[in-house]
Amino acid sequence: MNEMMLLIGVVIVLAAAGAAVYVAQRQRSRQLRTHFGPEYDHALEGFKDRRAAERALMERTRRVDKLEIRPLPVLRRDELRNRWQALQAQFVDDPDAAIREAHSLLTMVLHEQGYPRAKFDEQVELLSVHHPAAVQHYREAHRLADERARGQSDTEHLRQAMIHYRALFEDLLTQGARSHTHHKETRREA
Repeated sequence: MNEMMLLIGVVIVLAAAGAAVYVAQRQRSRQLRTHFGPEYDHALEGFKDRRAAERALMERTRRVDKLEIRPLPVLRRDELRNRWQALQAQFVDDPDAAIREAHSLLTMVLHEQGYPRAKFDEQVELLSVHHPAAVQHYREAHRLADERARGQSDTEHLRQAMIHYRALFEDLLTQGARSHTHHKETRREA
């Protein structure tokens, strides 16, 4: 009878542990989905496995946490906004050059904020931690600009690329400082 009670106790403990693991995994999934938004779905699509996608998203977060991401000073942000306005005006006369300049300006902003110079895919991954919604704009702008470089699109596609680049640019200048500060504060509280 004691062996039966012991067996029942072991089964109950294992069931409780399994339930705790299940609840923890569901909570982690919900937190990642909430934080990363559409980027969570993009990762799921790429990995075809929820656990692998979530591990990749957590690894991105760890990599970004090691970086010293910093907001730009107000005067610098104003200067960059003025440069962006000039780029938009340039688009009318030379859309191809304006798109190249837009990408260069974004790369410069990323570097000034503390993101490392990296290949496009790595930049997207790092950006997705603090800019999960805007990173979709970056992907689309990059795709449209690549199509144009291969001669597969028209000026309307470049206009769309410019709109996508602008969405990321604005997010970097406005949300970037708040997102990073909030992320660091949240980590300290935990």
